[in-house]
Amino acid sequence: MNCTCFIVPKSVLERFANDKSLTTEVRRAAFESSLLSDLLRGSRTQHAAFISASQTIAAHLEDLAAEPESVVFDCKHTQTLPGRSVSNPGTSADPSSARACTQALRVAEFYQTIFKRNSVDNAGGTLVSSIHFGRKYDNAMWNGTQMVYGDGDNKIFTDFTGGNDVIGHELTHGVTQHTLQLGYTDDAGGLNESLSDCFGSMFRQWETKQTSQTGDWLIGSDIIGPTVKEKGVTCLRNMANPADPHALAPQPANYSQITPGMDPHFTSGPPNLAFCSACKAVPGNSWDTIGQVWYHVMMTAGAHPTMSMKDFAGRTRQAAIQLFGAEPEVASSIDKAWKAIGL
Repeated sequence: MNCTCFIVPKSVLERFANDKSLTTEVRRAAFESSLLSDLLRGSRTQHAAFISASQTIAAHLEDLAAEPESVVFDCKHTQTLPGRSVSNPGTSADPSSARACTQALRVAEFYQTIFKRNSVDNAGGTLVSSIHFGRKYDNAMWNGTQMVYGDGDNKIFTDFTGGNDVIGHELTHGVTQHTLQLGYTDDAGGLNESLSDCFGSMFRQWETKQTSQTGDWLIGSDIIGPTVKEKGVTCLRNMANPADPHALAPQPANYSQITPGMDPHFTSGPPNLAFCSACKAVPGNSWDTIGQVWYHVMMTAGAHPTMSMKDFAGRTRQAAIQLFGAEPEVASSIDKAWKAIGL
């Protein structure tokens, strides 16, 4: 699985790096963030292969712990990972440390409470976070083993630990890595990013006690910096309206608009909309029904590095009937949502 697994698409950073209306300092931060993100790809690919092999031979038959531990390292604005260990990170005077530690545990609590999953690997794996990575690094990522957070440049983006949906999104890449093992090209790549948006958004709604109807379905709204806010930007992506012009990275809304080689951050638009529409069609919480269907497919389909969106859609239709046969509105809402985006 050659998974980029960044919250901000490379094309967005490149666009800012070449935007002459921005200061030299802001453009340099965007350029360096794009470059660093490229250089970090190799470790993810290698670790994904290791996970695949481990699952094949059933390498972990016992949980590491009954519940995961959350540890934090401080890179001190270097690119050295994991950085220096932070003592008592959850109560640290450094807000980035406190947020990274406590929010990782909250994501784990969400997965345990709602889906009975023990950490991202379902085996009590330790949640590792590195903060203050690089200088004005405009991204956050799951690198195959841990979370990495930049501080942002405070113009385009702010501290990436400030977005609970960002943390939920990136840690879900770890969940996908341990379940479907989706690749990062074509349909599988779009599904990979979409699943992270879906579960990141569910986590945000769960933590803030929002229903499917009251949630805003925005991704990254809490990390948008003042420079782009002044231009009317409200978020990275809008799951309810992928083509939203107020999003930093507007997406196609229909499967027919996806073209070969398109960045997964953009091809995730149609499945994002299908998930959001299905959730909004069923009163209540997104994780009570539709989220359960999506997670069931992740858990039962096995490793599918090249899974198509059509295949995933079909599996959710079947799972809805299997899980919620007594509630036909669940299967109906999922079917209608997929058909609306061309699947």
